[in-house]
Amino acid sequence: MNCYIPPSLIIMNILVTGNKGYIGTVLTKILLKKNHKVTGLDVGYYDGCQFSDPDLDIKQIKKDIREVSEEDLKGIDVIMHLAGLSNDHISIFKPEITYDINFKATVRLAKLAKGLGIKKFIFASSCSVYGISGDEPVQEDSPLNPITPYAISKIKAEEALSKIANKDFSPVFLRPSTAYGVSPMLRCDLVVNNLTGWAYTTGKIKIMSDGTPWRPAIHVEDFSEGFLACLEAPIELIHNQAFNLGVNKENYQIKNIGNAIKKNMPHCEIEYTGEHGSDSRTYKVNFDKINTKLKDYFRPTWILEDGVKQLYEAFKYNNLTYEEFIGEKYIRLNRIKNLINKNKLDQNLFWVEEK
Repeated sequence: MNCYIPPSLIIMNILVTGNKGYIGTVLTKILLKKNHKVTGLDVGYYDGCQFSDPDLDIKQIKKDIREVSEEDLKGIDVIMHLAGLSNDHISIFKPEITYDINFKATVRLAKLAKGLGIKKFIFASSCSVYGISGDEPVQEDSPLNPITPYAISKIKAEEALSKIANKDFSPVFLRPSTAYGVSPMLRCDLVVNNLTGWAYTTGKIKIMSDGTPWRPAIHVEDFSEGFLACLEAPIELIHNQAFNLGVNKENYQIKNIGNAIKKNMPHCEIEYTGEHGSDSRTYKVNFDKINTKLKDYFRPTWILEDGVKQLYEAFKYNNLTYEEFIGEKYIRLNRIKNLINKNKLDQNLFWVEEK
């Protein structure tokens, strides 16, 4: 007699690419708590930039995603693909390298996985693929309007992965909201974290646009729970589909994020500096699909104000300084530029071998 085993109880060997990053460290910890086996693959650009100890005891492969091999994938059941150049600013700095890493290397990894019989491939895309949208919330089938190399690289990867999907290879594309919240590998170049960091270190919530653009927001733990939901959901529910990752009530105009921070840090003032004008990137997102189709698997719990409180307490506990906040430790572009300036990375963002 066959006994049904719920997906949540099946132990998997999961490859998490980019596991040492802002999302990856949190996701890895959640997977380990579920008793899964995790292999990490990370190029190590941000080694030494820890906000706190990730404390992760897993098999670790230090390798550029462009150089991954079949040997690296042996014994893997599922791939959660987070690795890539992580935001619009880096992509504008290095557009061609962004395409090489975020698009071409993603497709190469997927083809290797397919050849080895690794069926489930969970890809971190982005809500930024919507670029500029109107007043109505965009859905998964809404027109795409990527306006930065980062967003273009994500949608090109989605399209290429979709073309190689079949009964033996099942990709799913998560388009997350902009992440916020505390991680062992903190980022201060994400809007909620950034504005809270300005508030904590200077007493001013520095908004560089006119505050009107829309952004959906998601806590880093709920972001990770989205990946867990796709791991546990039956393939027929998610096969070769895109899911906006977030919740409807967490769509905010930038000015409202500033107001939420001021409410929880009343000693601060909002300052509109306007360097970015109205900021053409604006998108309000509909999250009905993931919250209905995957309602038995995806259970987000965070709201923005709780995330702001968490960030404030963590900044206070770790005594975040202004110099750290604006430096290379928590700003990804600053870190990449510094590694290049020190000749540790070449212009193609490969590590320079020490003579």
